[in-house]
Amino acid sequence: MGKPFYKNGASFRSHRKYKALRNISLTIGVYLLLPSLLLLAIFVLPLVALCWRLEWHQLFNLLSSAQVYSAMRISLLSSSMTAIITILLGTPFAYLLSQWQSRWKWWVELLIDLPVVLPPSAAGLLLLIAFGRKGLLSPVLNSFDVRLSFTFAALVIAQLFVAAPLYVRIARASFANLDRQWVEAAKVEGANEWQLFRWVFVPLLLPLLANGVLLTWARAIGEFGATLLFAGNLQGRTQTLPMAIYLSFESNFQQALALSFFLLMISALLLFFARRLEHWQVAGLR
Repeated sequence: MGKPFYKNGASFRSHRKYKALRNISLTIGVYLLLPSLLLLAIFVLPLVALCWRLEWHQLFNLLSSAQVYSAMRISLLSSSMTAIITILLGTPFAYLLSQWQSRWKWWVELLIDLPVVLPPSAAGLLLLIAFGRKGLLSPVLNSFDVRLSFTFAALVIAQLFVAAPLYVRIARASFANLDRQWVEAAKVEGANEWQLFRWVFVPLLLPLLANGVLLTWARAIGEFGATLLFAGNLQGRTQTLPMAIYLSFESNFQQALALSFFLLMISALLLFFARRLEHWQVAGLR
């Protein structure tokens, strides 16, 4: 083909300007791509290394010991209980936060979000000095002959402390960002606050709430630092999969890799379903 024909100089100048902008965009794209690939490599290379070092032909045998079964059972049971308690307590709390208008609301939300960024070891220490045998609430707990530290209940409380804020944040934002036309239509029909919560907010936002539950579950099942300090590492009672990985690291490295792979698959599966639920919610609101 020949050179493009331009009717006037303005069209020619526009074409040159377009080519210059395209060249600049390509240059900027290259400079943006390099740091992006570097960060992506930091995320991907550990997964590649795990697949490279793991002895796949021994995977079933490595995951078949009684200790591993016990850690799996405790992890799934405790994280499931954490997710259920989070739903029961976190859903109404998030709804109240989304409707509450007060100057103190910002401070309450800060307290809720704090465990998300708090170091896990610090979280475990805080729980220990609050609910431990010599903690802040020890006189009350001792009067009822209740001991929380280094028990299965402590395991659930530690997971709840670090994981529930994820659900509350997602649920709070979902309740606050719901299209007000649904709320106004329900109010016109005479719905009260409880009916709005039960029959409008929860059904419309159920996929997003379920997304928050799955993320909370994934966070709870992978918790290590807070549970180690507050619940201990007692086999058959409080030893979870992350703790079993920690113990196997020195005694049986291949078993540590197998447990890491198993935990990775569970987390990836939960994240997959969480993303699908989020996609369905967005598609349903369009």
